[in-house]
Amino acid sequence: MARALADAGLDAVFSYAGRTADPVGQPLPQRIGGFGGVEGLRAYLMREKITHVVDATHPFAAQMSSHAVEATGSDIPLIALQRLPWQATPQDRWTTVADMAAAVDALPDAATRVFLAIGRQHVDAFARAPQHHYLLRLVDQPVTAVALPNAEIVISRGPFRVEDDLELMRQYGVQTIVAKNSGGVGARAKIDAARMLRLPVIMIDRPALPDRATCETVAEVMEWLGHPTLRGV
Repeated sequence: MARALADAGLDAVFSYAGRTADPVGQPLPQRIGGFGGVEGLRAYLMREKITHVVDATHPFAAQMSSHAVEATGSDIPLIALQRLPWQATPQDRWTTVADMAAAVDALPDAATRVFLAIGRQHVDAFARAPQHHYLLRLVDQPVTAVALPNAEIVISRGPFRVEDDLELMRQYGVQTIVAKNSGGVGARAKIDAARMLRLPVIMIDRPALPDRATCETVAEVMEWLGHPTLRGV
C-alpha cells in the first residue's frame, strides 16, 4: 500500500502503532505511536488536513479500526484494506475458537509442546495453562519476563517461509499450534507447515469490526483514491 502511494506521488503518511523497536521502513513519511484515543486521532486528522484515511491495520486491531471510524465520522472518507481470512482445507486439523480465553481452554489438559504464534501482547493469558511448554516467536526480545514458567523465545521477523517453519516445528518438537486468523501471505507459512506435519491448530477467529467501506487489494484502494494503478496489486 505504501509503495503504491509513493509511486503515485501522493501526499501520504504511514502510521505505526510503535509496538516493535525497529519497524520496517516505508517509502512514505512515518509517524510512530498512539494518537490518544478517538479525540486525539480526530485532532491529528484536522491538524494535518488529512482528506482520506486507509485503515490497513492488522485484522485483530479492532480498537484502532473502531477509533478510525469514529474519528473520521461523516466528513473524512475512510476505507479498510482488509485481507481475507484463511480457510481450512480437508487436510487441516483446526479447532476454531472465538477469542484468546477460548484458545487457552481449547489446549489439552496433558502437558504438550505449543507453538504460541500470537505475538507478545496476549501471551500472558496462557499462564492459566502452565503445564505446557511454549514456543514463542517474537519480533523483539521482551523487556519484561513473560508470565509462562516454561517457555522458549525465538526472535525473528516475517515474512516466513514454509521450509523454515517446518524446520522450526521439528526442531522444537511442536505438537500444537495456536494462531490468529490474520490471513494474508506473510504469516501463512506456519499454517501450511502445520498441514504438512498433520499438527492440530487452535485458530482464533477475528474480532468484530465496525461497519465501514472495505476492499481486498491495493489496486482497489488506489481506484477509490482516484489514482488507479497499472499493476494489479
